[in-house]
Amino acid sequence: MQSPRVPVPSSIWVLTDGKAGDITQCTGVAEALGCPYELRKIAPRPPFSWWLPYGPTDPGEWETKPSSPISPPFPDIALASGRRAAAYLRRIKRVSKGRTFTVFLKDPRTGTDAADLIWVPEHDKLRGRNVLVTPTSPHRFSPSALAVLRRKDDPDIRRLAHPRVAVLVGGDSRHHNFTENDQKKLLDGLRQIVHDQGASLMITASRRTPPSLTYGLASLAKSGNHLFWTGSVPNPLGDYLAKADAIVTTADSTNMIGEATATGKPVHVFHPNGGHKKITRFLDTLQHQGVIHPFPGPLKTTTYEPIDATPVIADRILTDYAAFRQRDISPGTG
Repeated sequence: MQSPRVPVPSSIWVLTDGKAGDITQCTGVAEALGCPYELRKIAPRPPFSWWLPYGPTDPGEWETKPSSPISPPFPDIALASGRRAAAYLRRIKRVSKGRTFTVFLKDPRTGTDAADLIWVPEHDKLRGRNVLVTPTSPHRFSPSALAVLRRKDDPDIRRLAHPRVAVLVGGDSRHHNFTENDQKKLLDGLRQIVHDQGASLMITASRRTPPSLTYGLASLAKSGNHLFWTGSVPNPLGDYLAKADAIVTTADSTNMIGEATATGKPVHVFHPNGGHKKITRFLDTLQHQGVIHPFPGPLKTTTYEPIDATPVIADRILTDYAAFRQRDISPGTG
């Protein structure tokens, strides 16, 4: 007697409102699942956007509309992130008559009934039977992807002396503010590791980075044998991470820190003004594991087993999806 075939998904929707961080996390998980996926962007109008995730979705984007981001045929798995997308995920579940397996990344703010499976980082408080918890966030830098990037020849990086340091700089946010003193302290710390340890810097900034800090980082890069990403395509972040001997990142972004921990290289964290208790819990966990170190300060050389939540999340999705489908095809359920 043949064992029943384990159901596997053949189609995935990635549903967000277009925020880069949400797209990065979702596509990282979707790629790890190993089946085709589509990016679907929601854009609810006021006042519907004001009420989400609790209120109704925008009728102008309902599945019956020609330009709807959730028009059928519905996928095997709908994977969403961002509070606005949470309500659309609930609607997909309802109008697909429960046939779509739904996954939400991060706390949907509406409880554990928001999706069949919910992932949250350890520093969030949501817990439940269908809630998966990991120390860091998902991303697109899998071990295999980093291995490919390490093997790729990059003349600009090849000419840099060791130690090569990837510098990932965020910016002002709801919880952090890069004061003039913070900016000076960060730049002085980078100059110090260049002077004392001969570090070569591979610097990236973000759209949130204050213009004065961006200028200071670009000037620092020009003053020596360093690299500074100007925002052109392609983004070299993956190359920088793959070829770094150490990493400096700012504490305002748990996503950036999570990407850095996938390398197994020492991560040095700079704290701008402000903070949040959830971010503090996240950093405390990594510090206790010996993964992160304070910056400014000397570069560490200790390595650790890379921390990568993405395959853990993908494995749980596939396991729960298979069980979800088995219930549909089991004898007597027809």
